[in-house]
Amino acid sequence: MWWYLANNFLYNCVLAKADTDTVTDNLAELEELQKMAEPGVLKGYLEDIVPMLVDFGVRVLFALLIYLVGKKIIKWIRRILKRGLQRSAVDEGVCQFLDSAAKILLYVVLAMAVINQLGVATTSIVAVLGSVGLALGLALQGSLSNFAGGVLILLFKPFKVGDYIIEDTHKNEGTVTEIQIFYTKLLTTDNRTVVIPNGTLANSSLTDVTHQDKRRIDLYVGISYDADIQKAKDILMEIVDGEAARIVGEETVVFVDSLEDSSVRLGLRFWVHTADYWNARWRATEEIKLRFDENGIEIPYNQLTVSLKKE
Repeated sequence: MWWYLANNFLYNCVLAKADTDTVTDNLAELEELQKMAEPGVLKGYLEDIVPMLVDFGVRVLFALLIYLVGKKIIKWIRRILKRGLQRSAVDEGVCQFLDSAAKILLYVVLAMAVINQLGVATTSIVAVLGSVGLALGLALQGSLSNFAGGVLILLFKPFKVGDYIIEDTHKNEGTVTEIQIFYTKLLTTDNRTVVIPNGTLANSSLTDVTHQDKRRIDLYVGISYDADIQKAKDILMEIVDGEAARIVGEETVVFVDSLEDSSVRLGLRFWVHTADYWNARWRATEEIKLRFDENGIEIPYNQLTVSLKKE
């Protein structure tokens, strides 16, 4: 009996102690809230926060000012760079490439200045960039390859701005209008813009059609076996002699190229300036057809003869 009474007494003491601790904790929290609600404490918090907000606002304004002024300075530097390169008679592709590189570099510097003004340590940014540099390098392998291709194009100059090129792998062709850091732009004859990675142009074969100042026109035409070969050759020579775009003094050749199954294949070769190539070729082709028709020289074409047998 006495053991039960002792245990009951101890249990009641523990409950009383727990209630006392709970009440004490609640009272402490109430006292803390009362202190925070006092005007002096609230005023202290405001006095600490307002200067921080004002300082941050000033930093934002200065950062915005740095960005706007920096953009103007970048444009000014790029303008001076372009003028200097143009005065030094540097190739147009080199000017475009260096301008693109300078633009990217200057904007990176401007971004670092703005971030630093906002209170972010640039050393931390550099450390972060260094840590992710390997990952960026692996992710941007294609871009780095295109950059290296652009450098190779500018060093070895397989083509320049203004040349008409044919990219043999994908058969893209057009006049080169821009050579940028990563891409080269072509303008097609029907006014379409084709963008080709520099890595593709640097690692594949291509044909520069306008690199030389003159081109040879090669035309072939078949005549009937019954036609007068010498007369046909004389007509071809007359056509060449009458072509205004022909370069006088360059070799002109009219020849029998081959004996086909149903025709004698004649060839005609003469030289013109590159700018006159297509117009001269089209005129000569049309003139051959008209002159052969006038002189009764047949140009054979594939025919199908069907014979019907009556029983």
